[in-house]
Amino acid sequence: MNSATAEEPVPANNQPITLLADVQEANAVTGVVTATGNVQIFYPARDMQATSAQAQYYSRERRIVLSGDVFVLQEGNSLQGETITYLIDEGRFVALPNQGEQ
Repeated sequence: MNSATAEEPVPANNQPITLLADVQEANAVTGVVTATGNVQIFYPARDMQATSAQAQYYSRERRIVLSGDVFVLQEGNSLQGETITYLIDEGRFVALPNQGEQ
């Protein structure tokens, strides 16, 4: 498996978020990094790891949108969904259900 890696430093504690995926593309104009295929995210500062089919990192808004069979594990608690957004500066997850589901 070829895997691309990107790290985004976090000013509060200077521990990076590591993003692994089969393919990563960055748009310098919009500041959006898109990762697809076997996405894995590791954020030791918040004891968080996640997997998904795709992730989009919005550097200007400092949020990560995970989609496709998302699984998040943080401090022993797990969260699953089709689309989950992680707000980096707030350390908060927002899970959205599939359309028509709760």
